[in-house]
Amino acid sequence: MKTQFQILVAFISILFVLGCSSENPITETISAPTFTEAIPNPTPAPSPTPQTQTPPQTKEIHYLALGDSYTIGQNVCETCRFPEQLKTNLESSDKGIRISLKIIAQTGWTTTNLISAINNQNPSSTYDLVTLLIGVNNQYQHKPFSLYEKEFPELVQKAIVLAKGDKSNLIVVSIADYAYTPFGQQSENPSNISLEIDSYNAFAKKYCEDHTIQFITVTDITRQGLTNKDLVAQDGLHPSEYGYSLFVKRIIPSATVAIQN
Repeated sequence: MKTQFQILVAFISILFVLGCSSENPITETISAPTFTEAIPNPTPAPSPTPQTQTPPQTKEIHYLALGDSYTIGQNVCETCRFPEQLKTNLESSDKGIRISLKIIAQTGWTTTNLISAINNQNPSSTYDLVTLLIGVNNQYQHKPFSLYEKEFPELVQKAIVLAKGDKSNLIVVSIADYAYTPFGQQSENPSNISLEIDSYNAFAKKYCEDHTIQFITVTDITRQGLTNKDLVAQDGLHPSEYGYSLFVKRIIPSATVAIQN
């Protein structure tokens, strides 16, 4: 009996413990940890320091134009004459240069007049480019051809001195033929004008070739003056702005080389 009693007491004790456990369950709530990610405030990238760019230096080119009415641009605007158009074209093709232009020329000048003007003005020998166009008034004023044979070489040598002593800086331009203009056609013998102009140009060209000096022919352009009236100025004698622009197209390749020396 005693053993049975002990078993009974033990069984009741177990039931009591189980009953207490069901009435007060232990519930453990585990909260998931909250992670707060610290995002650092982004530091703005420093603004790039502006680079101070040195503007490209402009090279100044000194250009001297020697001649007569065909150089001074008789009966056309100041910017229409060929030296001015040449200057503008050269500056447009190379933004790194600026051209300072000086003209020693006047309508009616012969080789003698031009030599005298150069001697009187005594320009400096610092020119990067020199053009020379002279002789038509020797022919028009019926000067002896021997005078041109003497004075043209003298003018070329003076021009070389003015071109820093460098003959590659000199460009000689041929004489226009005014026989192919309304004015020239009124003369007694237009064809004789052309023959004499040919003689002047032939002498000048040979002299330049013998001394390796640039000689640019524009005479053929002026010989279209009767068929293309746009080539002739309103005075019916001298080249127009358009006519001079065709001169410049012939001259500019040699002038570009000269100023790059």
